[in-house]
Amino acid sequence: MSDDGPERRFRTLFISDVHLGARGSQTNLLLDFLRVHDADTIYLVGDIVDGWALKSSWYWPQSHNDFVQKLLRKVRKGARVIYVPGNHDEFLRNYYGTHFGGIEVVENAIHTGADGRRYLVIHGDIFDLVVQNAKWLAHVGDKAYDLAIRLNRIVNAFRRWFGVPYWSLSQWAKHKVKNAVNYIGAFEETLAQEARRHGTDGVICGHIHTAAIRDFHGINYMNCGDWVESCTALAEHEDGRFEIITWTDLLKRNLPVPTVAARAA
Repeated sequence: MSDDGPERRFRTLFISDVHLGARGSQTNLLLDFLRVHDADTIYLVGDIVDGWALKSSWYWPQSHNDFVQKLLRKVRKGARVIYVPGNHDEFLRNYYGTHFGGIEVVENAIHTGADGRRYLVIHGDIFDLVVQNAKWLAHVGDKAYDLAIRLNRIVNAFRRWFGVPYWSLSQWAKHKVKNAVNYIGAFEETLAQEARRHGTDGVICGHIHTAAIRDFHGINYMNCGDWVESCTALAEHEDGRFEIITWTDLLKRNLPVPTVAARAA
């Protein structure tokens, strides 16, 4: 499908944890997703580039260049692209308030939805005690995560061979291991409290690679997920509704795509 093909247009798209420069980044699926989906505003909610992985060993295939070029083309066509750095692309935190090819780099943002509700947009790593207080342990965990992703590729190669849908080993482990479940729950609750502290109606974040839309006592917690394992994005409709879109199969590009009228300028 070319860039001129049918598209599903939203008011806003939120994408996080692409991890360009890491071997586990499923950039081809993200490129396929962006060929079909578009928005007036696109938020990049941290860990788009994986500086940790690039420091360890250089890995930058053509698909990673293609993703950057696609974003720049969207800016040239009039889309607003806002980049909120995370811990893996923390080197960009030295450039708050600047633009790269029209892409705005900010510490965090307040997004006003079509229905007037306000959302704090933040990566979320500053509320991760391991990342903040034991960075060496976070790096060890990152290596273990890379190993799980490699195993996941092998598992899914066999699943594709037998015609079985995509399955995430690490996501399964997160939902089965009690400590991981507790960590995710505590992270979500903490981010909801931060949104309340900012006087917003909700929070939109990334970091933990677990897409979700939840209500915490009137505060809407939304997580974009990632493009390493779950391949998800958060989308805002023209009426202010949000949904999580999962894009784990290139075959979806052959399916009919509903077209949504663009928002009036």
